[in-house]
Amino acid sequence: MQVLKLAGVAASLWFATGAVQAGQTFDAIKAKGFVQCGVHVGNPGFSYADSQGNWSGLDIDMCKAIAAAMFGDASKHKLTPLNSQQRFTALQSGEIDVLTRNSTATLARDTTLGLVSTGINYYDSQGILVKKELGLKEARELDGATICVQPGTTTELNLADWFRARKLTFQPVVINSPEEAMRSFAAGRCDAFTSDKSQLATLRASSANPAELEILPENLSKDPLGPMVRRGDDEWFNVVRWTLNAMLEAEEFGITSANVDEMAKSENPNIQRILGASGELGKGMGLDNKWAYNVIKQVGNYGESFNRTLGEGSNMKLPRGLNAQWQEGGLMYGWPLR
Repeated sequence: MQVLKLAGVAASLWFATGAVQAGQTFDAIKAKGFVQCGVHVGNPGFSYADSQGNWSGLDIDMCKAIAAAMFGDASKHKLTPLNSQQRFTALQSGEIDVLTRNSTATLARDTTLGLVSTGINYYDSQGILVKKELGLKEARELDGATICVQPGTTTELNLADWFRARKLTFQPVVINSPEEAMRSFAAGRCDAFTSDKSQLATLRASSANPAELEILPENLSKDPLGPMVRRGDDEWFNVVRWTLNAMLEAEEFGITSANVDEMAKSENPNIQRILGASGELGKGMGLDNKWAYNVIKQVGNYGESFNRTLGEGSNMKLPRGLNAQWQEGGLMYGWPLR
């Protein structure tokens, strides 16, 4: 009985104090009035600036959604373009608050960098782009080839592992940016170019002769991509994690930026909780109870974001594939907001 009584006291103290305490990062972001997001320097479909300097992409939407959750205003964000070698240092140093630049979640990154992944907003895999004129059918035929690859990425390690495991050799041509690597590949400096298949697809689509290029069938790796934050601030971690889950849950329940006001009148208890019509889920995060409503109203659900940045509503025309909802054969599974 005494143990139960003490447990009850501990729980009461948590509800009385723990739910309203915030960490240093959370407080600092609230105080400055905007979220600073690290994004890719230029990756169409994920993070890309047009000629007027307007940024768009799946990872830009993620940044806007976090700002909408935190402040009720998706415009309260700033972007810091980062290459693959700068991204983790920028987050570690506090230059940015969250890395929404496409970055693979790995055990080493979660345990040795002082950073932690908050969730997955795109399931990708690594591939190899070649010219059709080579007549290749599989990646094994690249034994002894030169391959363009970006430094400081999992693609560099995955490529080496894949070839070594098959007792094959290759000569890496290390190039900093994907655009520069693509130009080198097109100019014949390397026989092939390796990166995430999504990135290879976007670069191929924007090339002078996309019909002359093909992505070989092998998947060299699993690449779950998603936001990362610094360790040590659970409150900020929760804002980022649950913003993504709110977008996934909204799609599953059919809540969109167009119908969110009507859906707020729903009698479905799950929808009521998501949109803040009942319960106090926001209070435990230090946010307004309409935090998820603001995300969906201003940015949209996950499916809306995917469609306009990478899917049929975009120039990319990429299929949902693994990024479809779990009921449709994909891996996207929103955690319950309750």
